[in-house]
Amino acid sequence: MARILGIVGSPRRHGNTDILVSRIMEGAAEAGAHVNTLFLADINIRECDGCHLCWKGDHCPKADDMAGIFPQIISADVLVFGTPVYWYAPTGLMKLFIDRFVFFNSPGHRTWVAGKSAAIVIPYEETNPETARPVVEFFQKCFDYLQIRLAARLIVPGVTERGEVGRKTDVLQEAFNIGRSLAGRAARHE
Repeated sequence: MARILGIVGSPRRHGNTDILVSRIMEGAAEAGAHVNTLFLADINIRECDGCHLCWKGDHCPKADDMAGIFPQIISADVLVFGTPVYWYAPTGLMKLFIDRFVFFNSPGHRTWVAGKSAAIVIPYEETNPETARPVVEFFQKCFDYLQIRLAARLIVPGVTERGEVGRKTDVLQEAFNIGRSLAGRAARHE
């Protein structure tokens, strides 16, 4: 059974990012995947200070929730990253989370994520497609470095109000279809 981990990097519950990631997870679950979602606003994640102890095979000295999240990342076949655009970048919550992926940069840990698939979900207020470009590039560079394949992207401009994307049936259907596709793709690679 494919395992898909959703990561909501928005501080807003029931906001546009949360709705879209949830819809992807619904599609994946309907297609038979085991799904789990992390809501980063509910998790204690401290900043990486670059000590590199994890590169030496030691545990991260940060006393936070990432110690329990690393095994979830490792066991997932697909990671779904959702973040709105905040100042032409991912949210601070998402950035803290991604910064801690330095754990997977260690030669001993790299194989735990290399070859996984990922999807990105980026809703944002503006309508200019260039607004999301730096966020897409951020994820793409991170994934390329860790040898994670970007399997799907859902970029949704022009959503300002909390939950507004819930009225966009075409976008919701696209999110659901992405979830089904991710589950099917992961199952084929098991």
